[in-house]
Amino acid sequence: MGLDAVVGAPPRPYDCVMPYQNPKVSRPVRRGVFLLPNLLTTGTLFSGFYAIVAAIDGNFDHAPIAIFIAMIFDGLDGRVARWTGTESAFGKEYDSLSDLVAFGLAPALVVYQWGVGKLLDHNVVWGRIGWLVTFFYAASTAFRLARFNTRTSVVDKRFFEGLPSPAGAAVVAAFIWCAHYFSFSGLPALIAAFAVTALIGVCMTSRFYYSSFKSVQLTGRVKATYAILVPLFFVVISIHPQIVLLLMSGSFAISAPIVAVWRRLRRRPLDTAGPL
Repeated sequence: MGLDAVVGAPPRPYDCVMPYQNPKVSRPVRRGVFLLPNLLTTGTLFSGFYAIVAAIDGNFDHAPIAIFIAMIFDGLDGRVARWTGTESAFGKEYDSLSDLVAFGLAPALVVYQWGVGKLLDHNVVWGRIGWLVTFFYAASTAFRLARFNTRTSVVDKRFFEGLPSPAGAAVVAAFIWCAHYFSFSGLPALIAAFAVTALIGVCMTSRFYYSSFKSVQLTGRVKATYAILVPLFFVVISIHPQIVLLLMSGSFAISAPIVAVWRRLRRRPLDTAGPL
């Protein structure tokens, strides 16, 4: 028997540790990501990358379509994550980076490759302004996404502060699609592309409030007669998708400024009129 046991000395620290308790071994950290929502986000990223490659190759029929396909993936990934309970901080950051490529860089490069770069052939000053406008659009998208991520907890969920980047990309993509389809070219077309891209960038960085349509319940019951609206919607788009999508996205882009001006003219109180 040792001397410590005889004199009643306190036991040493490692004598009090049970055999299955090792203080030096911590529980392993769970690693990995959820597959389904991030797979859809990857679809957004791939579609945006494909739009850039198609624009570089001069394929302006496929480039705008790829941007609209990216919008479909972007609309699905968040909803699938919420429905399946697989939301994560990784998915949120990955989604923002994919949106920057698909709805920021891709539309800007599509516009530049389509014709804004050709402004150099008409005037050096116009060419430089066109180059800066496409960069302004891409930077506006990054600013819009950063503001959205940092102000999610303080902004009314029913509204978006500034034009959402997918909606802005839809306007730019639909305009290029229409211009290419109807052979709209020359200096007027280039100036129009320059103006549309700049205005959409301004709308994304603005303080106008756009409806998020989150109050619309897609899972609730509706009248059976309303079901005909779904196939009718696709029929209308299929007639001239370039024109219909441009009208739809353009109407949404100008809706908030029009409502804000109308409310200001009517001088409606903020507490009854909602966000301006």
